[in-house]
Amino acid sequence: MGKNDDFVMTIEDDQDIVVDEPMEEIEEDKPVVKKPMDKKEAKKMRKLANREKRQGLQATIKADVEKKKKAEKDSAFDDQFTFSMDGGSGAKPKDWDFTAARGMLKGKQGDADRTSIDDIIAKKRQENKDKKKKSKVVEVEQEEEEEEDVEDETSEFVGAASDDDEEEEEEKTAENDEDLALDGFGAGAERIEQIEEEDEEDSDSDTEEDLTDGEAEDIQQGSDEEVVEDEAEKQASRKKEYFADEEEEDKKEHQSFASMNLSRPILKGLSNVGFVKPTDIQSRTIPISLMGKDICGGAVTGSGKTAAFIVPILERLLYRPRQTPSTRVLILCPTRELAAQVHSVAVKLANYTDITFALCVGGLSVKTQEQELKLKPDVVVATPGRLIDHVRNSSGFHLDACEILVMDEADRMLEDGFADELGEIIKACPRGRQTMLFSATMTDNVDQLVRMSLNNPVRLFVDPSNQAASRLIQEFVRIRQTRESDRAAVLLALCRKTFKEKVIVFFRSKAAAHQMKILFGLMGLSAAELHGNLTQEQRLEALERFRDNEVDYLLATDLAARGLDIKGIETVINYNMPTQFAQYLHRVGRTARAGRNGRSVTLVGEADRKMLKMAIKSSVGAQVKNRVVNHEVVQRYKQKVESLGPQIKEVLAEEKQERAIRNAEMQLKKSENMLHHGAEIYARPARTWFQTETEKRNSSEAIKNKSGAKDTKPTEPAKPQEKRGKYDGMSRQKRRRMQAMEDSDAEDDGRGQKFAARAAKKSSQPTRITKMRAPKAGGKKGKK
Repeated sequence: MGKNDDFVMTIEDDQDIVVDEPMEEIEEDKPVVKKPMDKKEAKKMRKLANREKRQGLQATIKADVEKKKKAEKDSAFDDQFTFSMDGGSGAKPKDWDFTAARGMLKGKQGDADRTSIDDIIAKKRQENKDKKKKSKVVEVEQEEEEEEDVEDETSEFVGAASDDDEEEEEEKTAENDEDLALDGFGAGAERIEQIEEEDEEDSDSDTEEDLTDGEAEDIQQGSDEEVVEDEAEKQASRKKEYFADEEEEDKKEHQSFASMNLSRPILKGLSNVGFVKPTDIQSRTIPISLMGKDICGGAVTGSGKTAAFIVPILERLLYRPRQTPSTRVLILCPTRELAAQVHSVAVKLANYTDITFALCVGGLSVKTQEQELKLKPDVVVATPGRLIDHVRNSSGFHLDACEILVMDEADRMLEDGFADELGEIIKACPRGRQTMLFSATMTDNVDQLVRMSLNNPVRLFVDPSNQAASRLIQEFVRIRQTRESDRAAVLLALCRKTFKEKVIVFFRSKAAAHQMKILFGLMGLSAAELHGNLTQEQRLEALERFRDNEVDYLLATDLAARGLDIKGIETVINYNMPTQFAQYLHRVGRTARAGRNGRSVTLVGEADRKMLKMAIKSSVGAQVKNRVVNHEVVQRYKQKVESLGPQIKEVLAEEKQERAIRNAEMQLKKSENMLHHGAEIYARPARTWFQTETEKRNSSEAIKNKSGAKDTKPTEPAKPQEKRGKYDGMSRQKRRRMQAMEDSDAEDDGRGQKFAARAAKKSSQPTRITKMRAPKAGGKKGKK
């Protein structure tokens, strides 16, 4: 074939493509001359070779990790679990949403164009990148100047130095690379050891002896044990008298919702959401609830307690009288987000019925809620504070026709923090109602349940109380007393190396969650925060972003610990061990729900040993492991955290300035409204509350004293309060009037009674707003 001939390639079998291109000329006999490499090119070639090696190693590591993750996901669902989230027959489950809550958000008050914390963090990160680029340019220029002055005799020394530079670069890339191993764990895999005895100098793990020897401190001897047994017997006898006999109740196991004699609209709504077979708590609760009996139910997190009380409510409401609409069902929740979730689930289950719902929670528009309550919805889902506000201040809304009262997370509602609000709500509800209480850590303490006025309730505890899910793997990371300052570094190491998506991190305080949000942002980790210092719109947005996989981490306080059902949560990390064990169970219950696998990692300090023992004792059938984090990796991240400390302070200062500007604008807007619409604002009736400020303060102080009574030493008995004087707190005019009335009563009883009647009648009349006349020269006031 000549050099000018055309090269034609045709494809014989199933080929429609024809390539017709001239072949390029190749000079074969031309000798190749190799130029000697200078030092810069040799250094670049070595770097490229090392980089290609690392990339190839990382690719193989990534492939292994993906294979392992895929295998774990395939085995992450328990086919024997009776609650099919996938719908069983191909029905796709629908996630809860905040549509109703979104529609009642308050209007923005001039801060729409203001910068958020994410904008401030992004700005700070960009500044850091610019600084690094400038420093790198300066370093390169300095290196070039140094290499020009280096002689050939020192080439070996320079080569050795360049090798050292490569090692430093490899260490830096190892720090930044998310797929590298952690403390000898295989590529992003886990090196987890059972709790066993190890040398304290070699590892940071707890030993098995440390976890068991301390238990002897809590064991009481001799007479103490007898007293405890006597108290237990008394409690058992009280419970037997208080609760209904469980043997009389129907314990039939239902294999499907159809065997419960439910109506077709309810069954259609269940199948539409993806419920196929009832769980244990559902199969036992629904028939008893349909009979109108009071229920005190408990089951592990993720077992379908919400549907257990919503389904019988909907079934009963289908047969309600429709002549006069009225609110017949009240569902109370301790947090706004949980109430919004329950409302969403109830609306989806009642999609094929004419049952109406209303959501009444704080942080949303009061006017919108008042308009919905005027229509007398069948079901009201509310938080206690906003419900009491509507009962007292919304015209036409009352709970006189309430037939069913449900409390989700009832153990939290029965605590002292909700005692006053709960008492006010129970007063507003009729006594002949049906009451249902549900929680994962439900208490059967008779003293706490008495205030609910339950009528011979049925005790339905499907799972043992105070126990985690069986498919939950609980891991603990020991934080020694001298290394308490390493918590942030340990958390960053876990999040950068091992747990990279669908992770909830719980903190004790709102300030800690906010500062960690800033630190995560500066480290390049996508995170959202959820705590009480945010507006309701920000809280809903954070949950939706985490649910929709827009962020990988949700940094939250115990606000998100109860009831929230976000599918696909793989890991729960406790930055601090909570002070109550029930709260720990609720936190770790955000994962391993509905028969799926899950993992919890808790950073345990020396002060948390008692809670750690309780967690180990309660993990019957679950795996308890000890995670060891490499000390060198922790120290690297600790240095990063310390270096980012000034930047965190700058971000907080800038955020404080933005907040001050927003507050100033809000005050300006408020003053403008008062000037233009003052008459209308003052004409509105003042909103009232069932407690005064003094009563609120006394109640909160009493709760604090009660909670701290166990931890503090016994103090001297409080001195009896001095009796209030007869005329204390009265004005001078009123005091003189009372004294005159008493004197006249002493002289003439009949005359004193008439005087008292006139005074009482006069005081009951509304005061008239009139101008005050100037007093006369004689000193006496003129007549009005």
